[in-house]
Amino acid sequence: MATPFDAAVPVPPPAAPRSPALKTAHRHAAARPEPPSAPGPAREGGPPAPGDALPVVPRRHPGRWTAAVIALALFALVVNSVVRNDAFQWDVVGDWFTTRAVLDGLLLTLWLTGAVMVLGFLLGTGLAVMRLSANPVLRSLSWGYVWIFRSTPLLVQLLFWFNIGALYPTLGVGLPFGGPDLFSVSTVNLLGPTLTAVIGMTLHEAAYAAEVVRGGILSVEPGQTEAAQALGLSRWRTLRRVVVPQAMRSIVPTAGNMLIGTLKGTSIVSVLAVHDLLYSVQLVYNQTYQVIPLLMVATLWYIAVTTVLSIGQFYVERYYARGSARALPPTPLQRLRRRLATVGGTPRRSPAAEVRPVPGGDR
Repeated sequence: MATPFDAAVPVPPPAAPRSPALKTAHRHAAARPEPPSAPGPAREGGPPAPGDALPVVPRRHPGRWTAAVIALALFALVVNSVVRNDAFQWDVVGDWFTTRAVLDGLLLTLWLTGAVMVLGFLLGTGLAVMRLSANPVLRSLSWGYVWIFRSTPLLVQLLFWFNIGALYPTLGVGLPFGGPDLFSVSTVNLLGPTLTAVIGMTLHEAAYAAEVVRGGILSVEPGQTEAAQALGLSRWRTLRRVVVPQAMRSIVPTAGNMLIGTLKGTSIVSVLAVHDLLYSVQLVYNQTYQVIPLLMVATLWYIAVTTVLSIGQFYVERYYARGSARALPPTPLQRLRRRLATVGGTPRRSPAAEVRPVPGGDR
């Protein structure tokens, strides 16, 4: 029997069956994360809302600023003590800085440095190739040369070559097995102080240059040599066109240090009475008794030449770094321009930021 309440209650229709595609769409929609809400303005008072932007406060470095102030104060004290010390006699330094005697000694120092570096690296490159060869005799001779000349102080070597006439009074060319001499010359007349300094320093420098070149060659990946051999290149062409250009990245920094060390090491030839920069200065203050100002003249010239060589080393290293870095390091002039542009309110992008990544390079 039907009641009035049965007529008022609606009966829902039977649910239609869902298809598998509709079920998959609903599942992906439920698993998709909600998009983040846009950051709104911070509310006044109370904790910030989850979507509010937080202020960025730079980190403070009180210890760094304190150390900088202390270092600058100490540097100012040292500079003030040097500049205002009358014992340095800066007027005498200015008078002798560009005199003929000092400049002649400087030119001889520069010539001796260049000659020793060129000859030393030529001989050192040959020794390095001998050390890396498959011939055991050449390897042993190269190792013995490096061992002897690195184990002996440079001053001892210079004095030994200066007194070589005690061992070999004459040098000549003659027939073997006791035959007559075709040509002979006295060793004392042949080896003067300057030539003795060049020979002694070159042989000493070649021992260190051999290890520098050998280390640079070993720094090149063996696959480069294998690829060159696969292309049919000879061993000499592979060494000259493939290995050495890549090894220069490792050779140049150490060679630059050796160049600066050789420049300063030429002062040791003053014991042989070679008229280099230091010996020229010594001749002057032995007559005027102005030791400190004349030593300052030599010191300032050494600093000036070393600074020029250091700048040249930077650009040579930058040149050979072209194939190993995506962005070359900025030069001092580029850094100065960027700093001035930043101070002026127009910051410029660094060269590293302007380099576009190679497609497929980073995986």
